[in-house]
Amino acid sequence: MKTNRRDFFQTMGAGAAGFGLATTLPLASCAAPATMKDTDDEQILFIGDDIAIAETVYGKVKGFILRGITQFRGIPYGADTGGKNRFMPPQKPESWDHIRPAVWWGNSAPQIMDNRYANAYASFVDHWNYDDVSEDCLRLNVWTPAIDANKRPVMVWYHGGGYTNGNGIEQDGYMGENLSRKGDVVFVSINHRLGPIGFSDLSGVGGDKYKHSGNVGALDMVAALEWVKENIANFGGDPDNVTIMGQSGGGAKVCTLAAMPAAQGLVHKVVPLSGSSIKAMDQEMSQKLGAYVLKEAGLKPDEIDKLQELPWKEYILIANRANQKLREELESADYSRVGFSPVADGINIPKEEFYSDPHGISSDVPMMICTTFHEWGMARNMPEMEEITADQAKEMLKQRAGFRGGLGDKAPAVYDAYAKAFPDAKPIEIMTLAASNRKSVIETATAKSNQQAPVYLAWFGWEPPLFDNRMRAFHCLDICFWFYNTDLMLTHTGGGARPRNLSEKMSDALLNFMRTGDPNCEALPEWPKFTIENGETMILNDVCEVKNDPDREAREML
Repeated sequence: MKTNRRDFFQTMGAGAAGFGLATTLPLASCAAPATMKDTDDEQILFIGDDIAIAETVYGKVKGFILRGITQFRGIPYGADTGGKNRFMPPQKPESWDHIRPAVWWGNSAPQIMDNRYANAYASFVDHWNYDDVSEDCLRLNVWTPAIDANKRPVMVWYHGGGYTNGNGIEQDGYMGENLSRKGDVVFVSINHRLGPIGFSDLSGVGGDKYKHSGNVGALDMVAALEWVKENIANFGGDPDNVTIMGQSGGGAKVCTLAAMPAAQGLVHKVVPLSGSSIKAMDQEMSQKLGAYVLKEAGLKPDEIDKLQELPWKEYILIANRANQKLREELESADYSRVGFSPVADGINIPKEEFYSDPHGISSDVPMMICTTFHEWGMARNMPEMEEITADQAKEMLKQRAGFRGGLGDKAPAVYDAYAKAFPDAKPIEIMTLAASNRKSVIETATAKSNQQAPVYLAWFGWEPPLFDNRMRAFHCLDICFWFYNTDLMLTHTGGGARPRNLSEKMSDALLNFMRTGDPNCEALPEWPKFTIENGETMILNDVCEVKNDPDREAREML
């Protein structure tokens, strides 16, 4: 995913990710009690000399206990990636002899932070949690019910933001406390290198020294899984039962990880949300971009090491200018795969389509995929959009269709097909459904279904009663439902029993998938495996039901 998600949402007013602002809500359950008895009003935070201490292979770490869940924040899983380590595969962190405090989040990966909160409505809904930004960013966070010998299922969360922005705790909905408590599981979230720092392919101009440079951000993600393999048993987790899950760019990340040879055996279940991938960037194009970067920096090939000495922000700006110049040169050519993202180098990431070998990497790893009805929407703070006509919607689709370019002359036919599939929808909703189409996710499910492990497909349609009901089932909304955090994400859900009831069902399904590779649970109707023939899809809403590929005819018009 190449779009800068935040910039696009802020300029287009899309219903993007938001964050719960109610930081004072108790989290012992998703619901805040109406009253609290004196006997319940006891200490809930514990930190001290002998509290929440765990062993890692690098040394001991000390966290804290909050509402019965032990937390560790900012544990190093790799060394500082600056200087001579820039563009290089992740190195192991140095060991320590003292008990290291792990009570605050690690640094976010280098990214452009200017004007992050420039839009007032976006800042209200998209309440990003950011801390310091630096190249010393290979850190992870752990939530666990107990530091013991129990082998609990493990969730490893990969954040969204394309491959350009984000961090492991940017949404309040990313917090692992509630899911850890509800399901007796261990929850891990990570930061890793992003953008030009993580995915500049300099192998074509820098030779063997830089042969991995286009994929060091992806290798960071593998390094985090290696840390889990080596250490998570000391945190009450099972290293042989690890689910990786991500949303938007994070969804593409977990699809890529499932295809990487270095991650084989470290991943046991995969859950991509609102983002997927079945092929990495073509290396001929990524190496061309690397040459543009060197030229933009004013360096010759024998001076390439000087790129490691530049301040990280200066380097990112140089690389972004190079990327823009390459796009301009391509003009009308398809440059949708140009940018800074994982590279099909044939070493770390296969050149062929992911999951193409029925008996290949991850062939025994189940997958559960979910997207939302209205991934892209623009009516949240644009009430006039509610009254557009069908002809106006068709004209808009010609120019822009969500995260992609416009549909051009095909727009009217596509619109009419979606209107037929959803006869009760108004023009703004039909336009949004078409722009938010499931084409790529069906491609991913189809590719994965060629392997022996099952694929389960969901489509999230729940709409919050906020902004006069104009938010709809927007991009990122479902995250807090899966993680049992709907009362944390008030600017997404509004809070209360209605979203919580669906969250109970969805989190039950996720927890069962983590345990068994099958999301079926008592709370939902029977959830059949996805097949190419029927396209079985669980519709997640106030009333959940299974439908067979409900938008197939419309989607095939794209």
